Amino acid sequence: MRLAIFTAMVLFALFGTAFADISPVKSFQERKPEPYNGNAFGFVYGGALTENVKGKVNVHTITYELNGIKIAANVYTPADYDPSKKYPAVTVAHPNGGVKEQVAGLFAQRLAELGYITVAADAAYQGGSGGEPRHTDIPFFRTEDIHGMVDLLSIYPGVDTERIGMLGICGGGGYTLNAAKSEKRVKAVATLSMFNTGRVRREGYMSSQVNKIQETLKQASEARTAQIKGENISSGTVDFDALTDDAIAKITNDLYREGMIYYGKTHRHPNSTFEYTRSSLSELMSWDAADNLKLISVPLLMIAGSAADSLYLSEDAIEKATGTNDKELFLIQGAYHIQTYYVPEYVEQEIKKLQEFFGRTL
Repeated sequence: MRLAIFTAMVLFALFGTAFADISPVKSFQERKPEPYNGNAFGFVYGGALTENVKGKVNVHTITYELNGIKIAANVYTPADYDPSKKYPAVTVAHPNGGVKEQVAGLFAQRLAELGYITVAADAAYQGGSGGEPRHTDIPFFRTEDIHGMVDLLSIYPGVDTERIGMLGICGGGGYTLNAAKSEKRVKAVATLSMFNTGRVRREGYMSSQVNKIQETLKQASEARTAQIKGENISSGTVDFDALTDDAIAKITNDLYREGMIYYGKTHRHPNSTFEYTRSSLSELMSWDAADNLKLISVPLLMIAGSAADSLYLSEDAIEKATGTNDKELFLIQGAYHIQTYYVPEYVEQEIKKLQEFFGRTL
């Protein structure tokens, strides 16, 4: 009994909330945007908003509290937005290591241009959101982040709560699938270049480390003890400045090679990092986004690059999503994983497909 009480106290101290006490979003507040690299909102994606203009798509920088943690988010509203009217809405979950100012912001803005109210939020413990230890990456909390975005849309002026959808990108796609298993307030789910973080952390990318699973789990357990003692718990930060073009070219997997270019050079943001706490592996490695996908009962669209070496993750998930007959794996011909985030010709195909999908289902 004493051990159970002590464990609960440690979890509360580390993560700021008890697992049994899940607090919904009840209100939100406007906050001042954080400029970066010349953009008033800190956006680093192509075609990003630079100011709010009456009658056009606008972005509202807000914060709200989720399970005792302050979440930083951007809400995009359509042109000529009228809070007295009703609009369909979509949550947009960012990739592992990403932030709302990158690809999540791009797709949130593009969907707002199509008439949707959208929200892109930084995950708890990451980006501009609060939470300690920093860079905690645990499925429970990443999934809660998405439920929290649905909470927000449920109270946001102008949202038609009968027409809410989800979009998750890369790791955010895996967590979006997980949230969709139980989130019955949404009517449609979409992913882009879905990344099953649990499977990859457990087996290695493309099953490259299946012979090291027990060793890695042991290291994760030891990191948990180190975390309690206040010792270094980081997985290590990628030094983007030290990465040369030659070094990047030698990376064989397109996901990591292109990722170094996207996150380290072309779409770099100070809040975006590949860092995560080593202790997070304890939860990540025992979790899998593809488990119980039969619980998803709404239309499902999964978009991925046909040339991406991460395609196997989307193929596995779509096959296991047996709870809906309205499902599709849509391939972007010739695209690598990261290229689906920003290459104009690929983005246009993806937006067109999302317009068709959400237009039909929401």
